Amino acid sequence: MPPSETTAVTLRPDSSASDRLRITEIFYSLQGEARTVGYPTVFIRLTGCPLRCSYCDTEYAFYGGQWMELEDILKRADEHTPRYVTVTGGEPLAQRPCRELLAALCDRGYEVSIETGGAIDIAGIDPRVSIVMDLKTPGSGEERRNLYTNIPHLARKDQVKFVICDRVDYEWSCAKLAEHQLDQRCEVLFSPCHGQLSPTDLAEWILQDHLPVRMQIQLHKILWNDARGH
Repeated sequence: MPPSETTAVTLRPDSSASDRLRITEIFYSLQGEARTVGYPTVFIRLTGCPLRCSYCDTEYAFYGGQWMELEDILKRADEHTPRYVTVTGGEPLAQRPCRELLAALCDRGYEVSIETGGAIDIAGIDPRVSIVMDLKTPGSGEERRNLYTNIPHLARKDQVKFVICDRVDYEWSCAKLAEHQLDQRCEVLFSPCHGQLSPTDLAEWILQDHLPVRMQIQLHKILWNDARGH
């Protein structure tokens, strides 16, 4: 299936099953990044993504999965009695009922976050949800897909993430940080691309430039490498 067929339109259930979503996996693990790193979390990974980032580590979520009713997804999350739930992908917003899922999880009292690639409109997401949104760097190969109109919708509870592959990506990220005054709007995360950029190098650059960002290293890759279900 070519990438053009993995858009939001092809991933939506038909109108008679609008409360269903295509799910790749639901699992319980430690959050590996962002503000709640290290906390036990239920992850709900939706299937499908319109992007093809060079460093993607979840290509298995592009296709397949199974349709699940919203109530069945909520029951699976409830099994672990979590405090935190993260909806991720793929690109979870590529499925229209994702917003309904987010609201339903919030209604259950969970602290809910969504991981989104930043190429789909985030307007109208339940305000109780913490948005973790990428701005795709040149090294991702998908810089052109950044939807900068998303930035005004971000709030202090949200986060913008830059996955940085090299010095060119770093300079680009610094420029976007300044241009959009991102640190005045939300928390900013700089993450070294696993296997491409030394975390030490990135740490030194951040310190040299006195950047108002949080550096993060993906905890789950240190603990479990790229094993699924973690």
